[in-house]
Amino acid sequence: MPAVVLGTHPFANLGRTAAQALGRPHLPLVVVAHPIGGVASAAVAGRAEAIVDDVIAALTRDPAPPATSAGAGAAVLTAPDDLDAFQEFALAQGWGDGLPVLPPTPERVRRILAERRGADVVATLPPRQGVATLEAVAANAALAGAGPEHLPVIVAAVRAVTDARFNLEAIQTTTHPCTPLVIVNGPIARRLGVSGGANALGQGHRANAVIGRALRLTLQNVGGASPGLVDRATLGHAGKFTYCLAENEAESPWEPLHVERGFPAGTSCLTVCGSEAPHNVNDHGSTSADGVLCALAGTAATTGSNNIYLGGEPLVLLGPEHARTIAASGWSKRDLKRAFWERARVRLGAFGPENVERFATIDPARFRQRAPDDTVALALTLDDVMVVVAGGPGKHSAIIPTFGATRSVTVRIEE
Repeated sequence: MPAVVLGTHPFANLGRTAAQALGRPHLPLVVVAHPIGGVASAAVAGRAEAIVDDVIAALTRDPAPPATSAGAGAAVLTAPDDLDAFQEFALAQGWGDGLPVLPPTPERVRRILAERRGADVVATLPPRQGVATLEAVAANAALAGAGPEHLPVIVAAVRAVTDARFNLEAIQTTTHPCTPLVIVNGPIARRLGVSGGANALGQGHRANAVIGRALRLTLQNVGGASPGLVDRATLGHAGKFTYCLAENEAESPWEPLHVERGFPAGTSCLTVCGSEAPHNVNDHGSTSADGVLCALAGTAATTGSNNIYLGGEPLVLLGPEHARTIAASGWSKRDLKRAFWERARVRLGAFGPENVERFATIDPARFRQRAPDDTVALALTLDDVMVVVAGGPGKHSAIIPTFGATRSVTVRIEE
């Protein structure tokens, strides 16, 4: 059956990648003038009219598939020995992220693999549908500066993001500024020094840095999410270099995330979320749970959040001092989730009419034929609110919205 790939100019590379991943790289691509979202319907109609002849032409011819040849398998390249020269080489190859990388020499990759079989397949990564073998993951871990001790966590993260609920293809290609956030629980966090304390999402923690970075480089280099070409994030955020922390289980008044999700307390686990950057919550005055809740809900309930109309699981990342204040009021974690879900709402009148119309098409039950003073919650149910305790001293927490059309995934780390 004849077919054609449609896309606007900035997304042409993404269209070609999608066709390649479907095994049909020969499909014709018809390009539409950008943008088609957020413009008047008459302008969209004009842009559609301009490509009608091209679409008809593409659909009325049957391009011959290109000749195929056997894959060459993994390649060994000769790279500069000089580390400074290697940085330019790695960027030219499309391997890097802009920060310095270390050469993934065969010796370093073998050391990271230890006794593991490099040919074993961990996952297939969209949008390129690249096969992530253990060797490929180890090579990206080597680029990131990781050691063999970090590989089980990196492999678990690669497995987790390919769970269908996570919706990795969308996370990899969207214009939204989201990226996998890795939250580590259990004994392995302490053993590897994955920080969940002061400045846990900042600099200074090797395990946090190399685990999150190795995952990102694997998604880029194996999955094909090359920035600006296939990864179409409009702005992105710094977590797209590395985004990893541990839960501060020692200072949490409640059960940790992995226990809440059915794993034994002594099990090493990680959770991946398709997350934006943290939105700080500064509350130095509240002495009760209800006071802290006002700050949390007020920061979260915004008209620009994907969670408002796409659902998903917004994350409340509580600093230990805020967590203790809330727990001292007699609140359980579920009490906080319920109160946050009930309070973190936006009036429909706060949205522009064009967005209300758009949201009503996506989620008619919550947006269609509603009064301006009606409100919509940040999550579909209170159980969709995630609460994790992390950070050090200080009365700060964070709201971390997600892409919306994604679910967090928790897996055991196989050591």
